[in-house]
Formats: sequence, structure tokens, C-alpha cells
Amino acid sequence: MVRFRKLTEDDIKQVANLEQENFKDAWSISSIRETFLQAQALIAVAEVESKIVGYCILYHVLDEGEIARIAVSNGFRRKGIGRGILDFVSQYCVEEQVRRLLLDVREGNRTARKFYEQYGFTEDGIRKAFYDNPKEDAVLMSMTIA
Repeated sequence: MVRFRKLTEDDIKQVANLEQENFKDAWSISSIRETFLQAQALIAVAEVESKIVGYCILYHVLDEGEIARIAVSNGFRRKGIGRGILDFVSQYCVEEQVRRLLLDVREGNRTARKFYEQYGFTEDGIRKAFYDNPKEDAVLMSMTIA
């Protein structure tokens, strides 16, 4: 069974390991810890049998939030975990009166773009040559929280 909850300090190393698994520009343990300590940030995790299998990092100010990172472990993809994490984050946003969620995604990452669209995000524009390694445009997306 998957449990969705806020990150605790004990989870930071597992999230850092998932960063390494999912991103070439992975955040360090200290970067994740710094984010964890910020009042205007949320790190939501998905846990299966005491193992962190997914997470989402959200920064929020006033009524807007930005998803900085979201990832699910390879063996747990396509099982509803990403959707569950976004549901948890969306509920948090309702509680914190965050009305709009923003994110950017690599233009070539069709799987992620389709996932976000199915969740209710719409494309707002392109940020040219935003990503490095390899150089790629970012697709800007947003959704309104009901």
C-alpha cells in the first residue's frame, strides 16, 4: 500500500538517492535539506513499506506554487504514484490557499507532458534553451487549483 505524506528529516537521503536515479543534474543532500527547512516549501513523498518511491518538491508564495521536482522510482512507475503525489500536493495547496500551480518540463519529455495534461495542466509557453545536458527548450505549464 502506498502512503503519501510530508518528508521528514530521516527521508532526505532516500530522496537524494531518487534524485540520482532520475536526474542528471541531481540535487545534493544539503540542497534537499535546505529546501526541507524552508517555510514556503513542501516535499511530499510516496512511501511503500518504509521505502520512499516518489517525491515532489513544491515552492509556494502567496497564491502560486511551483513544482521544482517530481519523480517516481523506476520500478514503481505507471502505478498511480505520480498522480497520488500530485493529489497530495493539490490538497496541501488548497489548505495553504495556493490557487495556481506552475512547472516546466523538457520539450522532448512527451511522457511527462502527457501526464501533466491528463492531470489538468495546460501549456503556457516555451522557454528557449532552458535546460542543459542536453540543451533543450522548456515547456511552461500551469493549472488552477479548484
